[in-house]
Amino acid sequence: MAHSALHPTSPGFVSLHPPAPARNSSSGGGVGGATEPLLPTLGTYRKVGSMKIGIIGAGNIGGNLTRRLTALGHDVSVANSRGPETLTALAEETGATPVTASEAARGARIVVVTVPLKAVPDLPSGLLHGAAEGVAVIDTGNYYPQQRDGRIAAIEDGLPESRWTEQQLGHPVVKAFNGTYAQDILDRGRPAGTPGRQALPVAGDDPVAKQAVRDLIDELGFDTVDAGGLDESWRQQPGTPVYGHRGDADAVTKALAEASPERTAEWRA
Repeated sequence: MAHSALHPTSPGFVSLHPPAPARNSSSGGGVGGATEPLLPTLGTYRKVGSMKIGIIGAGNIGGNLTRRLTALGHDVSVANSRGPETLTALAEETGATPVTASEAARGARIVVVTVPLKAVPDLPSGLLHGAAEGVAVIDTGNYYPQQRDGRIAAIEDGLPESRWTEQQLGHPVVKAFNGTYAQDILDRGRPAGTPGRQALPVAGDDPVAKQAVRDLIDELGFDTVDAGGLDESWRQQPGTPVYGHRGDADAVTKALAEASPERTAEWRA
């Protein structure tokens, strides 16, 4: 049976990653009606020094995180499923180091896993061996059963998507960026304190890892909202009010509170 294509505005879809909705010149890139993106300058939001970051997955989310994090002075290694030789252009553009997936986490303080959910079990065993002690692992993934991933029984039975990913990786994860348009990473970051600054929900069980992720997102130019532990991360899965939300911290907090645990038909196998 043929499956429907993903909505063209769906965020966080790492395989196809359609662009964010088009913006006309009158509305500009966001806050203040600016017609050009207000990209943060190096170090504007720095809470920590330059650090080693591994990114596994070089789709639109992974690629744009590579662009922004290298611009902010971090030491970024990036991997995909096809091999480092296919990442030459991204490496030349950004200065990131192309590596294999098994090498991406080496020495990293933060590792971003941004691959299709169905590909998570196929990641190399010992993926996080050699990472820095206390490494924070960000899961940007979403379960798209009809559109990409097929049926994953545990998720259909109610296990939060990121809890399933955590089990596959054998390491705690922090859920972030899953409902974020890839293009927004490049052009919607604003200095802390900017009225209407876009906020991203962040869920996870380890308070230290969660804070490291929140600090990094702040450095990228976004506020964050603590979305609770990973068992509450269903509140930011596809189909929930916060998925694809571009509001500020108050609006995101409200959207999280309005979420229902019942998965709608579009997001079930």
